[in-house]
Amino acid sequence: MKTNDNSRRAFLAAGVLGGLAVAGCKSNPFTQDVSQDVKPSGKLVKLLSVDGEIIEVDEAFLKPVPDLPPVSNDIARVGIDGKKFVMVIDLSRCKSVKKCQSACDHMHHIHPGQNWIKVYPMQDAEHTAPYWQPTTCMHCDEPPCVKVCPVDATFKRKDGIVLIDSDRCVGCRFCMAACPYSTRVFNWEDPGLDKTIADQPYSCESSVPQKKGTVGKCDFCPDMVRQGELPHCVSACPNGVFFFGDMLEDAVTNGAETFRFSELIRDKAGYRLMEDLGTKPSVYYLPPVNRNFPYESIEQEGEDKSHH
Repeated sequence: MKTNDNSRRAFLAAGVLGGLAVAGCKSNPFTQDVSQDVKPSGKLVKLLSVDGEIIEVDEAFLKPVPDLPPVSNDIARVGIDGKKFVMVIDLSRCKSVKKCQSACDHMHHIHPGQNWIKVYPMQDAEHTAPYWQPTTCMHCDEPPCVKVCPVDATFKRKDGIVLIDSDRCVGCRFCMAACPYSTRVFNWEDPGLDKTIADQPYSCESSVPQKKGTVGKCDFCPDMVRQGELPHCVSACPNGVFFFGDMLEDAVTNGAETFRFSELIRDKAGYRLMEDLGTKPSVYYLPPVNRNFPYESIEQEGEDKSHH
């Protein structure tokens, strides 16, 4: 969902008007003498003055501002109405390029050496071929992590996303012990963030900035989802491994392809990890059959490159 530009400008203009009124300014702050270099655009924007009157101001005299801060953590804890987010990971497409991992690390400013997305080499049996398995937080419908948190720092939203509020987290790590998928990490050290990032107010939706002594994990990038964008792992993967969407709309996409979620899971024999535990994950896997790439270990990839 995009922020309305006019609303943003109106918010700023109202603030400017209020500030000038407090300062005792009697003149119209939006007349041309504010800046002799600015030429009127001819496009008028309606604003509400500090006196409660509707005024019209030329758009050219409104100072541009960056996007407003993200939603409050109280709103972030509620989630997005009418949505039930789900992810599908197609194991037949994964080559362990790990662009998903690097994009996640970069956008969430994760401490070097930690990853919220892990890509495991897997083999179901001795006689079967190995494959790569990207593993994220499962965003369970029955999340054991939420049940054991003593301070309500980890919580499940109405749209199915499970998040952590680092402002509440006390670092007890009960959630890590309760998670059967081992997808949470503990910030033992200071994340080493730039001051501009470290000084930002914490947002549950972006999980930034991370803090020493708290737990972090994959968050399904709800800040991107709220803007109508895909999570970073989905858009970064060059092979279309990750699909993301809304179960209620019965649609998932990797950005280039869109499928009916129910048909994709039915026709491709989709499954969830450790379903017998009753956690009801929101992440589904498609089996590694009819693969796009042969399995290559990290060592093999290094050897192949050294011979070319």
